[in-house]
Amino acid sequence: MPDFIAGNTITLLENGTQYFPALETAIRTARHEVHLQTYIFSFDDTGQSIAYALKMAALRGVQCYVVVDGFGSRDYLPQAMVDDMREAGVQIIIFRPDSERGISRRSRLRRMHRKMVLIDGRIAFVGGINIIDDNYTPRHTPPRYDYAVQIEGPLLEEVRYTVHHLWRLLSLIYAQRRWHSTLPEVIELEDKGPHRAALLVRDNLIHRSDIEEAYLEALDSAQHEIIIACAYFFPGISFRRALSDAAQRGVRVILLLQARVEYVWLHYAARALYGSLLDAGVEIFEYHKSFMHAKVAVVDQHWATVGSSNIDPFSLLLSREANIVVHDRAFAAQLRASLQRALDEGARPVKPQDWKRRPVLQRASAWIAYSFGRVMMGLLGVSQR
Repeated sequence: MPDFIAGNTITLLENGTQYFPALETAIRTARHEVHLQTYIFSFDDTGQSIAYALKMAALRGVQCYVVVDGFGSRDYLPQAMVDDMREAGVQIIIFRPDSERGISRRSRLRRMHRKMVLIDGRIAFVGGINIIDDNYTPRHTPPRYDYAVQIEGPLLEEVRYTVHHLWRLLSLIYAQRRWHSTLPEVIELEDKGPHRAALLVRDNLIHRSDIEEAYLEALDSAQHEIIIACAYFFPGISFRRALSDAAQRGVRVILLLQARVEYVWLHYAARALYGSLLDAGVEIFEYHKSFMHAKVAVVDQHWATVGSSNIDPFSLLLSREANIVVHDRAFAAQLRASLQRALDEGARPVKPQDWKRRPVLQRASAWIAYSFGRVMMGLLGVSQR
């Protein structure tokens, strides 16, 4: 059971058009410190705007700490951009750079997939949006469809601990200069709003399954409706069983999944699961309108989550992730309305009768991809529970 903290204002941000102006404004008004952790930091107009805001903050004396993933940002973040920010005083750590040697293949798959920003301990952003232009979607129709939240209130102490802990840990590993906080150790955070919310993280130590367990608890207790939007969907047995059980006891279960092919084996492996889910009564919609990157859910119109975690082995069993769970009817209603618009305007239902009439070659391709995925996860020692 997540530890819900009352007294917060959690603001839903849809796509980069809402997220980046709020983020840039917060960085530009920072007075003490900025922590930014992201999987992708891109050298495009959006990335350069955020980089410039960080540089200006550092030049006026704000302590700026940036963590980017070495694989996720490999093709997006040139060394010249890193050097430019560092010259201005921004401290940057590349998490597991591709040049790293002497680690196992499984360790290389343990990525820093979180998207978290904390500013002065007074405002934070958590979600699925990388530092990349929404309209940069190679081979896909823009704009990118995604979500984040802005957080104010007592929950920020949990965010603060999380970002500081990761920076300290990586500073030791990568031999950065000694880290100092310009903020007092304890910040008195006043109540800012009506929302009860929890921060869930996934790491490879004591929080290995927190996000998945929160999902499973919500699915098992659902009575009326479950809506999940997930860009990369390849759940394990427990998750699939929870979805099927909910549908069979009369809960309406809706999955909004990516229609466009990005990672070939994952796309077709996920489709191998459609048949059993459809047979159980789960409704599946594929999002065609643009490139989908969302990782959100609403259960019974009072439980909602927004974050970086997909429902696949990489997110649930390997990567560092962060999700916000909100227990509030108004927030859940807002997210649900946004998802309903996506369903109505950009998605097509997968009809059970049509699915069963697919050509043999399509069915075979899906099961070959599924089998390949299971074998690879087994070779890497990753359990598909």
